[in-house]
Amino acid sequence: MLIDSHCHLDLPHFDEDRDEMVARALEAGVETIITIGIDLAHSRAAIALAERYPQVFATVGIHPNDCAGFGPEMLAELRELAGHPRVVGIGEIGLDYYWDRVPVEVQKPAFRAQLDLAAELDLPVVIHDREAHDDVRAELRAWAQDRLPGTPLSEKPFTGVLHSFSGDLDMAEEAYEWGFVIGISGPVTFKNARSLQALVPRLRRDRLIIETDAPYLTPHPYRGKRNEPAYVALVAEKLAELWAMPSAEVAAQTTATARKLFGIG
Repeated sequence: MLIDSHCHLDLPHFDEDRDEMVARALEAGVETIITIGIDLAHSRAAIALAERYPQVFATVGIHPNDCAGFGPEMLAELRELAGHPRVVGIGEIGLDYYWDRVPVEVQKPAFRAQLDLAAELDLPVVIHDREAHDDVRAELRAWAQDRLPGTPLSEKPFTGVLHSFSGDLDMAEEAYEWGFVIGISGPVTFKNARSLQALVPRLRRDRLIIETDAPYLTPHPYRGKRNEPAYVALVAEKLAELWAMPSAEVAAQTTATARKLFGIG
């Protein structure tokens, strides 16, 4: 059985066939789906889907590209949403220097506030990092060393995930020290993803989870089409190839790690 640890089921891409898409995921062996919030409205929608489908859980958070206007009121509503029993994490949060939609001086305080909220509420964090490796590392290092210790979250097996990892081995190894796991998604299947494919066998297998980021980052051979949770099986198959081990073992390992991360039975 598999877990799609990161997707966006509430987006309009799925409005015409959401029930069928969830059914296809079950048929593909995907037993659990984590749908990820990117702002308050999408976080509320993620919770609604987690209430609707028994195999779906939600996270809530403000994406760096959506954090304009972030302040105490937004944080207070996020805290309230995070108290829902189907919420298993805070995210997607982080830094994004690719799109340049929100100034860095706005992104960083929003990121820090949500990291601290996660520690307060004992929920793992789901980290977005696009072309911001150095600053993401600096922010997570400061959080893990200075503000996380002594909180209930610091006692958990894992404290967060670097979603759709695009860093190097040095970054991954530092992330292990923060209590993080590494998320691998569809790009690992791309024919031109040689650096990522070379990196994966060097990553700790007990610190790796798989994801789709659906409807985005569709794996080969469906690249260019809409992604969906069933396709996380293709990510598992590629890891099995890179690790030279059966797909069933990859599924068992990544599922166990995702369950520990999100505290799912």
